[in-house]
Amino acid sequence: MILVVGLGNPGSEYARNRHNIGFMAADELVRRHSFGPWRAKFQGEIAEGSIGGTKVLVLKPLTFMNLSGQAVAAAARFLKVPVEDIVVIHDELDLAPGRLRVKRGGGAGGHNGLKSIDQHLGQNYRRIRLGIGHPGDKDRVAGYVLHDFAKSETWVEPFVDAVADALPLLLKGDEPGFMNRVSVLTAPPKPPKPPKPADAETKTKPADVSAPLSTPSPGSSLADALRAALARKKD
Repeated sequence: MILVVGLGNPGSEYARNRHNIGFMAADELVRRHSFGPWRAKFQGEIAEGSIGGTKVLVLKPLTFMNLSGQAVAAAARFLKVPVEDIVVIHDELDLAPGRLRVKRGGGAGGHNGLKSIDQHLGQNYRRIRLGIGHPGDKDRVAGYVLHDFAKSETWVEPFVDAVADALPLLLKGDEPGFMNRVSVLTAPPKPPKPPKPADAETKTKPADVSAPLSTPSPGSSLADALRAALARKKD
């Protein structure tokens, strides 16, 4: 079994926050792959299903972000899922909006949800880091992540859809294929190629403007011969 955890904060007031993009991805994953309904368990909400023949449980901790590790640890221990088989989907300030990276282990980078999971289970789990961009000033980070995505940020839904679409590749161990698939699905359409300009150097055969050679009219040679014969007789 694979335990996939989407990080976020519970409650409708947080639903569209940048900090909740992990919840958004979890919701789309469950919808796209026709998982069972959400139900309350392990201090969170869980949904069960199968992807590519692999049993998957998706968890959204309802403990608020900074206590996420309590719910993840409760699920992992009850289900006997090793930390290596846990995948955590979370927002990432240090990636541009709509960019994605996968890593295993490493520090929490200031993310309170990851800090909590590290405290309960260690660091050897996989992270799907979903870029939301940085406000440019560390003093503005808290307000930035707890603010809703702007209506102009139209990349969010296609990005989350692409993560759910490509996840089977990650579960098969193909991390580069997973990242490439998301990139392809979220790439903007290429602009149409401009029409080729007319070839100014295309040469055409010049018209024959030389004067035509005069040609004798039909029968002119015979008439000349008769006149010559008459002239000899007169002589």
